[in-house]
Amino acid sequence: MPLSAEQILDLPFDVQPDPDDYLRAAMEWHFNPETGCAFWLDRAATLGFDPRADVKTYEDLRLFPNLAAELRDVRGEDLVPRGYGTRPDVVGFFESGGTTGAPKRVVLMRDWLDRMVSWSNANLDRHGVPRGGNWLGIIPTGPHVVGTLFRQHAVTHGRHGFTIDLDPRWVKRLIAEGQFGQVDAYAQHLIDQAADVLRTQDIGLLTITPPLLERLSRDEKLVSLVNERVKCIRWGGTQMDADSRHLFKTEVFPEVALCGEYGSTMIIGVAGERAGISVDDPCVFDSFSPYVTFTVVDPKSLEPVAYGERGRVLVNHVSKSFLLPSNLERDLATRIPQVNGLVGDSVADIATVAVFDDEAVIEGVY
Repeated sequence: MPLSAEQILDLPFDVQPDPDDYLRAAMEWHFNPETGCAFWLDRAATLGFDPRADVKTYEDLRLFPNLAAELRDVRGEDLVPRGYGTRPDVVGFFESGGTTGAPKRVVLMRDWLDRMVSWSNANLDRHGVPRGGNWLGIIPTGPHVVGTLFRQHAVTHGRHGFTIDLDPRWVKRLIAEGQFGQVDAYAQHLIDQAADVLRTQDIGLLTITPPLLERLSRDEKLVSLVNERVKCIRWGGTQMDADSRHLFKTEVFPEVALCGEYGSTMIIGVAGERAGISVDDPCVFDSFSPYVTFTVVDPKSLEPVAYGERGRVLVNHVSKSFLLPSNLERDLATRIPQVNGLVGDSVADIATVAVFDDEAVIEGVY
């Protein structure tokens, strides 16, 4: 018996739907007046096409304009699909880091949190990361979604989660004002707090950004402590160049699994490092397709570049809980074929553009 549209949207995370069937179900959900959110229902009349009739394949998502900038001013409740009923399980409203101007806001629904984290946990399993250990994260909390994702990861793949709060906006402000001494002091303040947790708690997995991992690695005692106790370093938040990744894997933390994640608030999740890649190969990230799909494009024409070529990362988020197609991210990447015939591209060698939406991009420590 064919599945209903809502059954397709609610399939378990490890059951792969037919991508086109899934997409048509999502368009029906988001643009049906009984189930869609106010944000998209209001904009439907201005699109110049009918998503329920005209969007049948992932290629058709190119019909959508990039409306990400409108999420800077959107009312949070207007992002919640009506189909969730009168008491929707909203985990929270979260903001982008403000790297490219005023922050944008998204809604995180419980079903997407569970689905995203379950998929990401399965990827850690493929990397051989043992379950049941305590996690330490030096991560943004507050308005940023990564803190909530981290806690859910920690108590589902691991046991308990310890956190050191990182304020990326403060660091970016210090950098913009040229206060590099303050940036250095703040980074050391974060490492000092993490060192106390590493010394006193049984930490099996460390989540950290590449700049902070580089700072931690300057301290021989801390390096020894991580090599002795930690089974996996999970890095993300900013880019890690190939030379640093090779050095960390082979010389600094040779016995610790090093596993990268590429994500952002606008993705509402992460793409995971592909398991089984040698230390000499580029770090490839696979998205949670068909819910989150990447296309590496020429930034002017928005046409896909050839495999192996570099371009900007264009993201489609199409889940039951949230819709954001045609979002041109700030990141550059090399286009890599997806695995197992999944729709969309994989990406490698992530780097950040210097200017985005006429704003200078400041990465800082996150």
